[in-house]
Amino acid sequence: MSFRRRKFLHLVAVALTLPFVWRRVWAQAYPARPVRIIVGFPAGVAPDIVARVIGQALSERLGQQFVIENRPGAGSNIGTEIVVRAPPDGYTILLAVSSGAINATLYSNLGFNFVRDIAPVAMIGLGPFVMVVNPKLPTKSVPEFIAYAKANPGKINFASQGTGLASHLMGELFKMMAGVNLVHVPYSGNFTADLLSGQMQVAFVPITNVIEYIRDGRLRPLAVTTAKRAELLPNVPALSEFLSGYDATGWNGIGAPKGTSSAIIEKLNIEINAIVLDPTMKARFIGLGVEPLSMTPAEFGKRIAEDTEKWAKVIKFANIKAE
Repeated sequence: MSFRRRKFLHLVAVALTLPFVWRRVWAQAYPARPVRIIVGFPAGVAPDIVARVIGQALSERLGQQFVIENRPGAGSNIGTEIVVRAPPDGYTILLAVSSGAINATLYSNLGFNFVRDIAPVAMIGLGPFVMVVNPKLPTKSVPEFIAYAKANPGKINFASQGTGLASHLMGELFKMMAGVNLVHVPYSGNFTADLLSGQMQVAFVPITNVIEYIRDGRLRPLAVTTAKRAELLPNVPALSEFLSGYDATGWNGIGAPKGTSSAIIEKLNIEINAIVLDPTMKARFIGLGVEPLSMTPAEFGKRIAEDTEKWAKVIKFANIKAE
């Protein structure tokens, strides 16, 4: 081979590797300025608090501010669309929550595809819910509840925080899998007072919202909605112990605009996994009602896709329309 040909091939090889090398070097320097974490909910609610905890930890680890920017509205769709339209440079990321998987089917006119347009970065943790009943209801277990509901079709009211929200869909999934007829009563907010009074008989709620009422006996837990028992209520069975395959949990994670460098995604994934696996941070998250869980970007993407498919079936089965 001639010297000129060898030199030409060498230059071609260098040219082909330069983009990869540049991306890797650029990612190593990331972040070089503050990063926005877009939260599609108001300040002070659970997802916002999770975002602030993870943002503070990332700021400390990476030496740049991770600033929380609340953009509430349309069930978190407004915040998601801001990230979808942002430059894929790692400086605008999303607190991705399980409502994104629900909204993909619930809303027919979205200007984005949650699975396709948001690159999964890292899971933060699961938000376990619990199925609770008013103690006046003569059922102390899931099998007893199912038998009672089948003997009294349309006579049990189940409350939710609103049509199409997680507390609604978890109940609809239960109805679908158990074959029972419960009357859905959507609230525009807190229904706890009516649940405590007995006006509502059953609800599917975040554990932290009702754990004190469970402890003092004012509400009876029948099962948690996670695939296995939850750390916050270790003595309460999982619904999957009675309804095989039932698994319905809220989750929080981080997403980025499609096209974000894989090197940046990998760097954020490593840092977030280190945060959620740290014993002190784990205890802090559990206190917030979040069970920390580390995943690779591919694993998190698989979870998002699976939940999107699952909730699509429930929404279509129950003929749920966004309000």
